[in-house]
Amino acid sequence: MLQQTQVKTVIPYFNNFTNKFKTLNALSKSNENEILKMWEGLGYYRRARNLLACAKQLVNKCDSRLPKNIEELKNLPGVGDYTANALLGLVYNKPALAVDGNVKRVFSRNLNKEEKKIDFKKLIEKNKKILFSTNRNSDFVEAIMEFGALICKPKDPNCLTCCLKKSCKYFKSNKKIKNFKKKMIKDKNYDIFCYVNKKKQIALAKNSQISFLKNFNMPIIKESNSSIKTQDWKFLKNYKNSISNLKLNINIYYKFSNKIPSSHSWYSLEKNNEFIPNFTKKIFRQVSTLF
Repeated sequence: MLQQTQVKTVIPYFNNFTNKFKTLNALSKSNENEILKMWEGLGYYRRARNLLACAKQLVNKCDSRLPKNIEELKNLPGVGDYTANALLGLVYNKPALAVDGNVKRVFSRNLNKEEKKIDFKKLIEKNKKILFSTNRNSDFVEAIMEFGALICKPKDPNCLTCCLKKSCKYFKSNKKIKNFKKKMIKDKNYDIFCYVNKKKQIALAKNSQISFLKNFNMPIIKESNSSIKTQDWKFLKNYKNSISNLKLNINIYYKFSNKIPSSHSWYSLEKNNEFIPNFTKKIFRQVSTLF
């Protein structure tokens, strides 16, 4: 849950999730819709799907035990180098570092060298004896991430109070490196076509051609430059939305009809037990103004 999401946002979700699924076995026996419903609003839903798949694999193939080998860990759904090393360090107290943006920044500043010029894997291996000189590797994994987040911050680092300033080349140098990464924002224009009926229902289907909306229940959505004709549809409104590095300009069209494509199903605009992503909920709010 904490991947790309702040702690304060995660806490209520984490508490609800762990109260519902108290064991790995309980989690493995749940279904995707149940997991996604509890994850609703957190975004990056692939994490939820991977978590469920991971739980099932651990129970069915690993005797409900987390592997201690990095390659075996990376065979689990959604687990790459970063997560595998985090697990080795945090769970098994092994000499491993979870190299995220915060950790990279700490090393980069300490060396006063641009991140793109550092081979972090080689750097950690070369300095393994120094970095992992105690038996508190799990604390070290957590500490260096927190240090990057709270002290060696992206902007305005707390250099004067930093315990590493005596050896930090960034602090000592008059020519300090800069690692600021400008987030590339992409503008996208979409037309969304909503079948609605007098029962306050909207027709949805899992057939979106838009990559970040695949496998979600959606109305018909097309890029605005597509060839789909709009004359049979009534224009409702235009609104803006943002997802990650995308700025979306959205036009909503609607049509009252009891006949819908065979791939679609009716969903209530007001009450749903099914998982509905926030993107779709925002569409619901716009369409609800028709009633």
